[in-house]
Amino acid sequence: MKRSAAAIDFTEFRNAWRIVLLAMLGLAINANASMLYAFGTLVIPLQKAFGWERGALQAGISFLFAGAVVGSQLVGWLNLRYGMKRVTYVSLVSLALTFAAMTQMGSSIGWLYLFFTLLPIASLGTMHVTWTYLVNLWFERNRGLSLAIVLSGTGLTAALLPSGVAWATERWGWQAAFLLLAALPIVLVLPFALRWMTVPAHAAPLPDGKAAAPADARPAASGVDFGDGLRSPKFWCLNIGLSLVVAAVVTMVANTVPLLRDKGLSAAAASAVFGSFGLSLIGGRVLVGYLVDRLWAPAVAAVALSLPAVGCLLLATTGADDTSMLVIGTMLVGIGAGAEFDIAAYLVSRYFGMRDYGRLFGVHLGLITLASALAPLLTGAIYRATGSYLAMLTLCGTAFLIGAALLLPLGRYPRFD
Repeated sequence: MKRSAAAIDFTEFRNAWRIVLLAMLGLAINANASMLYAFGTLVIPLQKAFGWERGALQAGISFLFAGAVVGSQLVGWLNLRYGMKRVTYVSLVSLALTFAAMTQMGSSIGWLYLFFTLLPIASLGTMHVTWTYLVNLWFERNRGLSLAIVLSGTGLTAALLPSGVAWATERWGWQAAFLLLAALPIVLVLPFALRWMTVPAHAAPLPDGKAAAPADARPAASGVDFGDGLRSPKFWCLNIGLSLVVAAVVTMVANTVPLLRDKGLSAAAASAVFGSFGLSLIGGRVLVGYLVDRLWAPAVAAVALSLPAVGCLLLATTGADDTSMLVIGTMLVGIGAGAEFDIAAYLVSRYFGMRDYGRLFGVHLGLITLASALAPLLTGAIYRATGSYLAMLTLCGTAFLIGAALLLPLGRYPRFD
């Protein structure tokens, strides 16, 4: 019986569901996700505890992503030198210790900036480079859908963590939020990583720091080499487009809860509205992942990444009395946030192959992280100058539209011999 083109082949999922679960949880607790999605809820408690002004607090996100730029360039070298498993295990423990140490921050905001810089370096082994590499090795026919499911881990973080952080903070103070964040990598991920972190039999082994196997021991991965990838206009079109999108997403994530508070919502109500962001992130990510396995991925991405511009418009024009429209606006932004990283991982693997995927995706990750680091500095300055979020929403909506359009010139998928 002929299988429908719309049907899902579950064979790959039966063989690799453990990898999917491990990678999803690993991304959920990575510092770039957990600290980013917890940050909006922590802004006002930290402001009250230390007297730090809001624009200075927003700059903390820039330090978070500056550290991520460093971490994304170090992780490839460390994986080759010491082994991917070892680097991941150490990263999980060091991330937990760094979060726990944040409970001892002093009154100078320099402590916040220092810890925000250290967090992504401490957790570099849990970055997207590690988990998308594993998933791309295990999946071919369902690569888009599997990446979408894995990357929905950040959606779980966005949906659940703000409310959890708000609950802990209201009962025990801001330090409890960081202790909660410290527990997640040890409790949720490390036990599974110790048992399940492996690759399929047909693939090259994980980097283990030892001498490479003979060239004929495993089939060589196909695709372009690192130099050719860097010289490709398509690579930079993808980089620029998604850098704009991710910078806008990071800005919206960090500012939506304070924006809603300024409209008059309580901390609990604002966190509840923002919880819809995580739900739409998961739904958008899975839907986009399913579609890119069956349709031309840049067109699917362009549509998905344009929707947050409508969300920015709704958030700019809706008052606190119309909670349903605020939820819809937040969810539309979440759909775009749900598409960006799985689209990036999918497009890099399809347009440039797996030959130098790790290094090329590392460059891409470094660039979009740099854009994410600069965005809060810009939006913090805009907020200080205007005293409102209207200009920020306008800039973010424009960035979503331009970034989506820049993916359309990528053209057909290449064939690699």
